[in-house]
Amino acid sequence: MNDWPDAWSDDNRNNRYGRGSANAQPESARVMRQVPRGQGGPYAQNPAAPPYGGGVPQQQQYAGDQSQDPYGNGNGGGYDSGYNTGQVYGGAPSGGGPGGGPAGPGAMSGPRPAPNWRKRIKWTAITVVTLLVVVSVGTYFWADSKLNRQVDLSKVIDRPDGGKGTNYLIVGSDSREGMSAEEKKALHTGSAEGKRTDSMMILHTGDNGPTLISLPRDSDVEIPTFVGSESGKTFKGTGKHTKLNAAYATDGPELLVRTVEFNTGLRIDHYVEIGFAGFANIVDAVGGVDLTIPKGGMKDTKSGANFAAGEQTLNGEQALAFVRTRYALAGSDLDRTKNQQKFLAALASQTATPGTILNPFKLYPTMSAGLDTLIVDKDMGLFDLADMFWAMKGVTGGDGKSMNMPISGSTGGNLVWDKTKVKTLVNELKNDEKVTVSGN
Repeated sequence: MNDWPDAWSDDNRNNRYGRGSANAQPESARVMRQVPRGQGGPYAQNPAAPPYGGGVPQQQQYAGDQSQDPYGNGNGGGYDSGYNTGQVYGGAPSGGGPGGGPAGPGAMSGPRPAPNWRKRIKWTAITVVTLLVVVSVGTYFWADSKLNRQVDLSKVIDRPDGGKGTNYLIVGSDSREGMSAEEKKALHTGSAEGKRTDSMMILHTGDNGPTLISLPRDSDVEIPTFVGSESGKTFKGTGKHTKLNAAYATDGPELLVRTVEFNTGLRIDHYVEIGFAGFANIVDAVGGVDLTIPKGGMKDTKSGANFAAGEQTLNGEQALAFVRTRYALAGSDLDRTKNQQKFLAALASQTATPGTILNPFKLYPTMSAGLDTLIVDKDMGLFDLADMFWAMKGVTGGDGKSMNMPISGSTGGNLVWDKTKVKTLVNELKNDEKVTVSGN
């Protein structure tokens, strides 16, 4: 009988649990003798004769530390599972080689390189700047195309010499053009045809701060010789005096500029006009204007004003009523011009704020509402318009001065200017000097 594991005898087969066994009880577990790889043993002398027959090559001997032998045999050729080198999956040891591994074709990528933040910041900045330039240029051309350049100051004759700084003639007209019957009723404008000047101001900008001067519409002036803006005919002056707003009613903006220049000696560089509807729309577009109503409040059935004393926010309808009120004021037209200055300066100050300029949902409606209704001279540009608004804001901020044209008295219901003070005022504006004259 042969010893295991070479063969089994017939007797052993019959007495063992298994095929053909007569014994119903299983045999006990048999312990298999462990033979280290590469060591001695029954087959060490004849490695080509494996225990189960030929055809199976000798197994490769694995080098490794004995302490890493998973079976704890302590043999010098300790078992290496290959998990530490990637050979379990057919890869090469780390360090690269043909067959894979981290440097091979099937290897996983190494650590991702750190992002180049300097390059990212550079391209982000370039993108933002480019976007801002494109938006700014587009906005400029959009806004410039909306300006109504209708007034031709080249038609004004015998103009005085220009001085330092810039002079704007700002006119608020009572034009109802484009207003529906409901709007006229809501704004208490009435339905008079045509348009007249409801307010007139000279705004001077220069190195010594802005100066805002109101010209009462009842000012006593002489209408000089002029050339008709439409007919081109020359109309000789008669020397007759009339109210200032009659000049506008006679031949529009060009004659008004001619009359102001003739009676003051101050050259007007730019003309800006806004009607009732445009004024109300601008106020609504900026979300209303904060204003303090003086003690006693204000109530005028003709303008629609009905305000309690104290600080409040006026919408477009209320703002128009405020600047048009005259019969409820002790000083009538003179007090009204002061209220107009006060409100326009507050409007400019509220418009030229980061909350409006940096908010496209407020900026574009405000610009659209203003540009659609403003009438300016043909040489007026957006930068001139911006200069005017910033100067108006400066008046509110204390960097400038606001005043009425100096008045010496009245005649036949017309307000007579103080000629001495007016002469001093005009000389200071021409030379861009600090204004020392005070008005009424």
